[in-house]
Amino acid sequence: MFTLDLALVWLDLAGVFFFAVSGSLLAARKQFDIVGSVLLASIVSLGGGVIRDIVINNGPPIAFTNPVYLVPPLLAALLVYFLFSSVQRFTSLLTLFDAGGLALFCITGTLKAMTAGMNPVAAILLGVTTAVGGGLLRDITANEIPTLFNARDLYALPAFVGAGLTTLLWQVGLFNGLTAVMVALVVFAFRVVAWRRSWYVPLAVRGWHRAGTGASANSGARD
Repeated sequence: MFTLDLALVWLDLAGVFFFAVSGSLLAARKQFDIVGSVLLASIVSLGGGVIRDIVINNGPPIAFTNPVYLVPPLLAALLVYFLFSSVQRFTSLLTLFDAGGLALFCITGTLKAMTAGMNPVAAILLGVTTAVGGGLLRDITANEIPTLFNARDLYALPAFVGAGLTTLLWQVGLFNGLTAVMVALVVFAFRVVAWRRSWYVPLAVRGWHRAGTGASANSGARD
């Protein structure tokens, strides 16, 4: 039987696992040790949820009150430890697992905001923050350019779509297990297709060009 609390737990744990794998894959690529892998997996998989729970202000973050949330990062680190040597050629794996976490966290973050009594706009913003927060912390910790600020990639926009759809379905009373899966698939597909096809949004200033595409970028940098 579908219940909101049960759906939130399972969606949250699935998102934690997907993000944790992305963190461990990045740790392996950066040649971190196993402890660093566990820590990076924990940062990316639990960071967004911690930010969400602090904003909602509904007691201590669930990552610190429910020990089951520590299992996915440990499992992810172990899986990558034993399997990475056979999958390291597939560089898209990190993006795929990251897209899975993004798709699930934008839903759970929005739902928790709605059930906490936030208005729809605030719920969407918190859903996006939950989805992108962990990835931002992961990239900064690993000394990578954050995917969130990559001008040649879409990261926050798919999360906005997912949070917006979740809010709409909740408002009209159509949110359930099936529609949650459909929203997650839409966000996942949007993120992966945008990455493969190099979709992007306009730069902050009209007329500027991305690095390597014209002289305007150099001119703008000098200004």
